[in-house]
Parts: sequence; structure tokens; C-alpha cells
Amino acid sequence: IPDAVQAADGAESSSAGLGYLGAALATGLACLGSGVAVGNVGSAALGAISEDEKMLGKTLIYVGLAEGIAIYGLVISIMILGAL
Repeated sequence: IPDAVQAADGAESSSAGLGYLGAALATGLACLGSGVAVGNVGSAALGAISEDEKMLGKTLIYVGLAEGIAIYGLVISIMILGAL
């Protein structure tokens, strides 16, 4: 019986470890993608603002949408960690 208990603990540990890995990958890759998106959108936004200052509000919306990708990744990570 002690061997069966140790095997069950090992399976649970492996499952939890993969859950933590999935949560870390969700956050890390979402933040990486968000950083690339904010860089591209931010540079285009600065170019648009330099030509027409009235575009500031519209371009900030696009930068905010790009940052939202990181928030979605964080929410998914919290959901994964809540299920462990």
C-alpha cells in the first residue's frame, strides 16, 4: 500500500507541475506577444500623431487593445492556477 500512495502522490505532483508550466507559458507568451504588438502599434501611433495631433485618442485605443492581450494571458493563468 505505501507504494500505491507514493505513485498517487507522484502523479498528482506531475499534474500540478504541468499546470504551473501551462500557467507560466500562458502569461509569458501572452506578454511577449503583447510587447511585440505594443511596439509595432506604438511606433505607428507616434508616426500618425506627428502628422495629425487629433489622432492621439484613436491611436491610444489601439495601444490599449494590444496591451489587452497580456491581460487575457494573465486571466487564463489565474483560471489554470485556480483549477489546481
